[in-house]
Amino acid sequence: MENILPFTITDLAKVTNHRSGEVKFGEKMLTIPKEGNPIEFIKNSEAKYVLFGIPEDVGVRANFGRPGAASAWKSAISSIANIQHNRFCKGSQIIILGTLDVAEEMNLAKDLDFHKTADRKQLSLLVEKIDKEVVHVITTIIKCGKTPIIIGGGHNNAYGNIKGTALGLGKPVNAINFDAHSDFRILEGRHSGNGFSYAYEEGFLKKYFIFGLHENYTSKNVIDILKKMEDRVNYNTYDEIKVRQQKNFQQELNTAMEFIKNEAYGIEIDLDSLPNIASSAMTMSGFSVEELRQFVNFFGKHRNATYLHICEGAPELGEEKNNHLIGKLIGYLVTDFIKSRRELL
Repeated sequence: MENILPFTITDLAKVTNHRSGEVKFGEKMLTIPKEGNPIEFIKNSEAKYVLFGIPEDVGVRANFGRPGAASAWKSAISSIANIQHNRFCKGSQIIILGTLDVAEEMNLAKDLDFHKTADRKQLSLLVEKIDKEVVHVITTIIKCGKTPIIIGGGHNNAYGNIKGTALGLGKPVNAINFDAHSDFRILEGRHSGNGFSYAYEEGFLKKYFIFGLHENYTSKNVIDILKKMEDRVNYNTYDEIKVRQQKNFQQELNTAMEFIKNEAYGIEIDLDSLPNIASSAMTMSGFSVEELRQFVNFFGKHRNATYLHICEGAPELGEEKNNHLIGKLIGYLVTDFIKSRRELL
């Protein structure tokens, strides 16, 4: 855990807006003490959730996307700290671990050009370095018996989440991905578009369901690959649910759950599946925020839900006056996940 930049009690106080007569999450969430063993602290804490940020967009750059996902953590933690601590959801259930130190990788990536083969290879190597660190952190959290909530970065980090969870549990895991894209591209070097395919190829991902693929942005090659693997990899499309109305949203939640529920599974959320959300691949058409919140609640309440990952949000790519809204959205999703699991505690 040496590559973690801890989020201290002082950091938390700076982003918490104290108000007389109110109790905010920022007054109740736990931080890792400066002295002592962080792993032992996490393991022995009564809190069930460990909040972890990955402020990077190297994987997005390696996939020819717009950088900006590195800014999600800062926006999110400021919003989460100011959620009301009450009987519906309690801040004391959360340990804030901190963020992965990716300053070196971000600095090396900023001047690399995706169009140049040598630079593209270098970007992939940087993603692999980040992969190793994410795997280590997630494995540690899982072995401590806690549930990781991972915020920020590109969807390349799904690989580290899946592998880390599989190593922590000692067996392959499943995943459900709320996404406009499959992120199951060919194994051409690591980037944000092939985290799931690499995890599958290496045996860490057992079954995978993609919820709400956009037909216009899924290549024939990917569709052909998915068709051949339908016993292990399945999907539905946004178009058949919301445009042609051939399938019902609620029924599709049940179909996806039946596909993945028999093993531990991760919940992956790509914010580029929502319209008008600043992200690396912003869209004008997609599911509503309410539907996404229903999705998180539905999959979070099953005992086999093992982690939540919210990625690709890029506040710095939006209008400055609305930058805080992505953080507020992430806060809703985090608390929806925690609330959904009350009966399991």
